[in-house]
Amino acid sequence: MATTYQPGTRVSEYILDACIGRGAFSEVWRARHHIWERELVAAKLPIEPEYVRYLRREGVVVHGLRHANIVRVLGLDPYAEIPYLIMELVRGPSLREVLTEKTRGLPIAAVLTVLRGVLEGVAAAHEARILHRDLKPGNVLLHLDGKPLDKLAVEDVKVTDFGLGIGNDETLRSIVQSVSMDREGRLVGTLAYMAPELRDGRDPPEPRCDLYSIGVMLFETLTGERPAGAELPSTLRADVPEALDEIFRRLYAHRDRRYESARAVLADLDVRLRPRRTAVPPPPPPVPAGPARRTTCPSCGAATESDDQFCTQCGSQIVARIRRCPACGAFPGLQDRFCIFCGAGLVSPQG
Repeated sequence: MATTYQPGTRVSEYILDACIGRGAFSEVWRARHHIWERELVAAKLPIEPEYVRYLRREGVVVHGLRHANIVRVLGLDPYAEIPYLIMELVRGPSLREVLTEKTRGLPIAAVLTVLRGVLEGVAAAHEARILHRDLKPGNVLLHLDGKPLDKLAVEDVKVTDFGLGIGNDETLRSIVQSVSMDREGRLVGTLAYMAPELRDGRDPPEPRCDLYSIGVMLFETLTGERPAGAELPSTLRADVPEALDEIFRRLYAHRDRRYESARAVLADLDVRLRPRRTAVPPPPPPVPAGPARRTTCPSCGAATESDDQFCTQCGSQIVARIRRCPACGAFPGLQDRFCIFCGAGLVSPQG
């Protein structure tokens, strides 16, 4: 790619090695320390004079943030001969580069990892009272460092480019118009990820604006396409879990129906994806032995128990067939399995 700067140029303590990214207003270079050559960083350098103030803004905003899912700022000097912002080097592609290769979306496991990483980083920024305002796949970096995508961990997902992180509404709208056009005046996509109320300037920016952008990215990581109309990710991809459909629905909704915070999204994600254990019903409680069912002697009308073979009042036989122990000749109960007199096993009564 054509670059404004050249390899070997010194910027602060670092020597530029190779350009690893270029936007409408800045370039990002891999750079090495001029003494400790193994110490590599990323240097963001403006290519338009008016971008210097946004470079400064990004450095100021991110400098106080210390989180695994936010690209860390190491140095800043917007007043140097070559203004610069020095950041940690993320050894891997942007989410945009991955989606360019995987046009039908990422594996579900990778989608969940990216989603959690972005939400964790955005939650940390919001808790520091910082909004990103320009979340999109190009501003999410994946620290793969040679690993395959299925080995991506949550802490490998890095949110970067907080250049729109602060500013009044008028400044924000002017920046939005600028960063959404290339040099030929063509729309390049940033607006596609921006919440409608922020794009139209109807309401002041607040955390739910960033959540809308995350919803658009979730749809795109699942399907390879941006959402249109009321379709859900599962409309385009059959193996999308219902849980992710519902998460997307609440992220992409009208502001009043969106989640309140990134933490709320993470909590709901955990609940919806928690493995459901199939409860094994406990065995029924033993039925307490109640009194034997009473019958009546056909001869004298006296009450008898269901286990009796003879009436205890008149001695009449009250069963059709008398049961006797084959070993000792005693008269066991009708339900007995063993003779209570000699212990011999008994055959079930017939009739």
